[in-house]
Amino acid sequence: MRKSHPIRRVVLAGAATVSGIVLLLSLKPGSDPASASAAGGAAPQQTAAAQESAQGGAQAATGTATGDAVETQYGAIQVRITFVNNKITKAETVQQPKGGQSDQITGNAVPKLNAATLAKQSAQIDTVSGATYTSEGYKKSLQSAIDKGNAAAATGASSPAPSESAGNAEAAAPKVVTGTVSQTQYGPVQVRVTVSNGKITKAEAVQQPTGGQSDQVNGNAIPKLNQAAVAAGNADIDAVSGATYTSAGYKQSLQSALDQAGG
Repeated sequence: MRKSHPIRRVVLAGAATVSGIVLLLSLKPGSDPASASAAGGAAPQQTAAAQESAQGGAQAATGTATGDAVETQYGAIQVRITFVNNKITKAETVQQPKGGQSDQITGNAVPKLNAATLAKQSAQIDTVSGATYTSEGYKKSLQSAIDKGNAAAATGASSPAPSESAGNAEAAAPKVVTGTVSQTQYGPVQVRVTVSNGKITKAEAVQQPTGGQSDQVNGNAIPKLNQAAVAAGNADIDAVSGATYTSAGYKQSLQSALDQAGG
């Protein structure tokens, strides 16, 4: 039998070694997790996480927020917004100037301001012609509501939107609502009511004419008006004899509070 030449054995062994190294190198990228990451395998997940973080976290805000009441030359104005997934879905006034020409001006201006809020999704809205004071007060109160909504969302404390309330539990929760200030010949009257399941359970005056004879008149009239409001469940109550102006102002503010509670 022929013996293999020593040099030939060396050459064959060297070729086998080179082949093995080439084979290992060709397999490494597919079996090395670090190379897969470096090649961009995990990049899409990291980008998505970064985008989620940049968008403020995981949860979009839903709830309602009522801005501060802003006093204008013709009366107070106060705006409430409803927002769902960080978008304003409803804007409304819970207070606005009333009486005389104000009824016509605000009746025209407020719906336009509400619509503009939904369109702009901010307080950067145009002033309605002929309603400068109302518009400016509206925008200030609206900005206050937006700020409150943002603050609540940041702490996770935003309240459920009315359309997404938990049914009976929300309906049973009492509402405490303060009506607009009604100016009378002897001073302002303002009423606050507590409403539970659509029924007035408490009525009180948070402002009333004071000083001189007004103390005696209203000390007698206000308790009677409070009792009448609870008994009637609405603002259709009788005036108290000897307190006509206070009674009229009370009923006007009471109706304003009930309008808010019903809205």
